Amino acid sequence: MSEALKIYEVGPRDGLQNEASLISTPDKMLLLDGLIAAGLRHIELTSFVHPKAVPQMADADQLMRAAIDKQVPARFVGLVFNERGYDRAIAAGCRSMAFGVSVSETFSQKNTHRTTEEGIRTTRALLERAKRDGVWTRVYIMAAWVCPFEGPMSPLQAIATAEKVWEMGTDELAIADTIGHAHPIEVGRLMEELGRRLGMDRLAVHLHDTQAIGLANATTALQAGVRIFDTSVGGLGGCPFAPGAAGNLATEDLVYLAFKMGFGTGVDFEALWQIVYQLESMVGRRAGGRIRAWWDSVCGAEPAVAFG
Repeated sequence: MSEALKIYEVGPRDGLQNEASLISTPDKMLLLDGLIAAGLRHIELTSFVHPKAVPQMADADQLMRAAIDKQVPARFVGLVFNERGYDRAIAAGCRSMAFGVSVSETFSQKNTHRTTEEGIRTTRALLERAKRDGVWTRVYIMAAWVCPFEGPMSPLQAIATAEKVWEMGTDELAIADTIGHAHPIEVGRLMEELGRRLGMDRLAVHLHDTQAIGLANATTALQAGVRIFDTSVGGLGGCPFAPGAAGNLATEDLVYLAFKMGFGTGVDFEALWQIVYQLESMVGRRAGGRIRAWWDSVCGAEPAVAFG
């Protein structure tokens, strides 16, 4: 197993989607420029959903086109849940897409207005289209540990859902603690079991830090063999369809944890902090993960830098 971690940055999509104030497309592009400058090369940029459902993502088509026009060596991913979203993504030039299936029936209905089985059928159809079109794919297994409506999920149910999707053929499978209520032991156990059944090289883990144990969950996932981690710069994040879902695991927290444990990430840590400080002026509040207080004490707090 490689001693380098892949950081899959979700800040522009999962990080911003729940913000009450709309972030302008130029500001999102400046955020993207900062992420690229910091060395992040796998970036979930936006979601192709109806703007009434997630107003923050209303500029998905424009944003994807602008990112692709940069012609930089990075993968820009669009989140898609149906055929209409897929069509929009293709029209915008998107060549990397993420889909999603929920372990929880209730969350599936709340999030996509379909049952889990219907979600699996839709995902199969989207994966088949993506293969024909030469599109790179990842699939989220959502609410893999805890559902905001049903509570704890059965590990066997999560495994069965993951195996169904894996058999369809996807480039990456992300196991998601959608509301950040999983604990380290169950995270490690599930990821270890999935690694035995499916292989670990294309398995990712998507963690939130709702209960302040995101790093502990990341550590047990690392010990289980996971080398692909979803993070959001500044620890921003949340889901409009998952009550109680707070910020994602902060990119700066995971990058520093990797450093302390001897794993490379290819991310410029100091450049990452410049993005955090800029984010504060964008969202109008303090940003940063668990490491923020220590970083400020060592390096001194930087003044917020306005976007634009």
